[in-house]
Amino acid sequence: MDADAASAWRGTFVDATSPALTLDLGRVRDFGGLILQWSEAFASDYAIALSNDAHHWREIRRVRGGNGGRDWIALPESEARYLRLVLSGAPGTRYALADATVEPLAFAATPNDFIKSVAEDAPRGWYPRGFAGEQPYWTIVGIDGGDEQGLIGEDGAIESARGGFSIEPFVVSDGKLVTWADVKASQSLQDGYLPIPGVRWTHPDFDLAITAFAQGSRAQSQMVARYVLTNTGTQPRDCTLALALRPMQVNPPSQFLNTAGGISAIHALAMGLDDALVDGRARVRLIVVAGSAFAASFDAGMAVEHLVDANASLPSRVDDATGMASGAWRYPMHLAPGESREVSLVMSLTGDFPQERIDASAAQERVASQWRETLGKLDLRVPEQGRHLVDTLRTATAQMLISRKGPRLQPGTRSYARAWIRDGAMISEALLRTGHADVAGQFLRWYAPYQFDNGKVPCCVDDRGSDPVPENDSQGELLFTIAEVYRYTRDRKLLEVMWPHVLGAVAYMDALRASERNETNRTSNPAFFGLMPASISHEGYSAKPMHSYWDDFWALRGYDDAVRIAQWLGHDDEAKRFAAARDQFRDDLHASIAVATNRHGIDFIPGSAELGDFDATSTTIALAPGGEQGRLPQALLENTFERYWRGFVARRDGTRTWKDYTPYELRTIGAFVRLGWRDRAQEALDFFFADQQPRGWNQWAEVVSHTPRKPFFVGDLPHAWVASDYVRSVLDMFAYARDRDDALVIAAGIPADWLEGEGVTVAGLRTPYGSLGYTLRAGNGRVRLRLMPGTDVPPGGIVLQLPAALAGGKARIDGVASSWRDDGLHIDHLPADVVIQTR
Repeated sequence: MDADAASAWRGTFVDATSPALTLDLGRVRDFGGLILQWSEAFASDYAIALSNDAHHWREIRRVRGGNGGRDWIALPESEARYLRLVLSGAPGTRYALADATVEPLAFAATPNDFIKSVAEDAPRGWYPRGFAGEQPYWTIVGIDGGDEQGLIGEDGAIESARGGFSIEPFVVSDGKLVTWADVKASQSLQDGYLPIPGVRWTHPDFDLAITAFAQGSRAQSQMVARYVLTNTGTQPRDCTLALALRPMQVNPPSQFLNTAGGISAIHALAMGLDDALVDGRARVRLIVVAGSAFAASFDAGMAVEHLVDANASLPSRVDDATGMASGAWRYPMHLAPGESREVSLVMSLTGDFPQERIDASAAQERVASQWRETLGKLDLRVPEQGRHLVDTLRTATAQMLISRKGPRLQPGTRSYARAWIRDGAMISEALLRTGHADVAGQFLRWYAPYQFDNGKVPCCVDDRGSDPVPENDSQGELLFTIAEVYRYTRDRKLLEVMWPHVLGAVAYMDALRASERNETNRTSNPAFFGLMPASISHEGYSAKPMHSYWDDFWALRGYDDAVRIAQWLGHDDEAKRFAAARDQFRDDLHASIAVATNRHGIDFIPGSAELGDFDATSTTIALAPGGEQGRLPQALLENTFERYWRGFVARRDGTRTWKDYTPYELRTIGAFVRLGWRDRAQEALDFFFADQQPRGWNQWAEVVSHTPRKPFFVGDLPHAWVASDYVRSVLDMFAYARDRDDALVIAAGIPADWLEGEGVTVAGLRTPYGSLGYTLRAGNGRVRLRLMPGTDVPPGGIVLQLPAALAGGKARIDGVASSWRDDGLHIDHLPADVVIQTR
């Protein structure tokens, strides 16, 4: 900006005696906008004009009803220009311009950048954390299998739908605006686990409780928000609850993948006393009619700027070319000491609003009852020290159900609103084990037909159809899912429908490994011989495809399950052919691991043949669901997870610098249980629980940062694939199917202190052999296990594995003495009553 031109603007006072007056700012380059500081309040129209040569002007921005204080104006231009301010008002209008600042291009490079710039100059709390340089956290609100989900933020803002506007609470108390920055906010779930999230504001003058839940069907669903304001003081209090409808998502600007977070443009807004029309569509209905309502264009100042002045004359409808329209409802209240008042509203997720008026309290109890039934199919009763573990398991199950879109299992609702077969396979296993076989079956029926004619299984399916990117774990994951659904449901008709998909997937895997089973690989790099070809299925290899053992362990699992499927259906010839291919592939895989470890001079199982890289989280697939634990070189296997444990302890104890990690590491909990590392599993869980954001919502994002308030990309929050890793690992603590001998191992991860007193009760835990139920408790010098009927005894029996301090004593099964084996106490019938003397 020209220095002389700048000074000509500052302190400028103009009496408008003609319809338009101009002030030339001068020559500028690479500018993103203006900040105009008016020292005398006014409400008028003006425009910004641009010229290449200071002679031929064109209007590039018109402001209607300026703010009267400080005006922020986004002007995304970058070439050298001349700028002019054109004032237009009634004759005699007095303008008092104190200052004008031309801002660099970054000031308004994007709408998100512009609001960040505005927020930087505003009081903290006027704008959400994500625009104010702080990383926020949130959780989903939705129904089981719905097409749309809302969000609620940790500070109480509620997002209406994917990419949609939000409603944010404010309180005016003693004439002062109270925002999220002025209170202590805490988060919770109803009953500690139901997907009915709440936020509580604690302030010296009041408490505000915010609750959100979803109801309805896939075709017609709504999100209900309840606000309860309580006077916690000893004197009566006049205050106002304000609910601002804002052109901003709860999903913050740091989120960029598939659904860009931050601004959600509103060009037309109509605020009624009991509803709101956003861009011409009815989106909000108030259950409690507001005392007043207004709308504001950005140029007149966003709604938050007008909340304190209840007498301000503002319209109820605005059009805003900037897409930054906002509005608010005000609820004036006179509250006696201890008195509470509730306000509630409904936002449409899918379909139209219901005809009948909603009773928010009754609706919440109805939704809570439905979720209790849905999540109560599995009943785990543990002592108080294990309550958070069980609550998180139930919540994680709900998160998987809410994140799906109809039959489409998805890892998320924003960044990852697509169906991957690998995510779906592991989510399906978690849902099968928690009693939701119908959901896993629906996913399988929906996904399998997307298989290509040559047998290739797409890695991903979304609204556009199948993704052709080759990711060579996909075939094994589909085969595993087909077999797993049958193991839990015994639905032979579905298995027969899936048989052509089995044949196609095996044929494609045969072709893939044949392409690597050649003399070139045998002589130049035998570590590649016979493996699945290099791919990017493991996201760590997205920059360059690798021969990932992740692919191979999934492929081996697929071959093994193909054999079982053929046997179940009586296709004996195919079963023999599949078994021969499986055995050959297993031999090639184990030979490759031996070559790779030797070539790279390592003593652990690597992530890929090329790199010899360490990736224990990926290697967990070899154990579960891979089933290779008993066949892998035991020294390499133990070294892999010992190395992981050493690194984990260093990170936990602060002796190793770290930036972030992905909670896919929760898979290691199941690996520790299967390795017999009961105490390590519990220590790792304690660490991961500390990184739940926020802990009261029982969830993890895809990425956890060492600096949790510094903005970063977190993926989806919650992340349903991470939730499935947690569920699968935690259920292993109570029972898991052991592949090497077809045994059912129970109690291998339950901490010793959980068994005291009432102990542990398991009911409705699904296994491939039926529904498992047992009670296990210790006290008075003995351990007692009662196994309930309902489960078929597997070929390898039921194996009880107790903490070391409680194992090995004299055991009686239904009064008959029984001996311990190296891997535990074997039980060959149900029901059974087991008593073990511990002293």
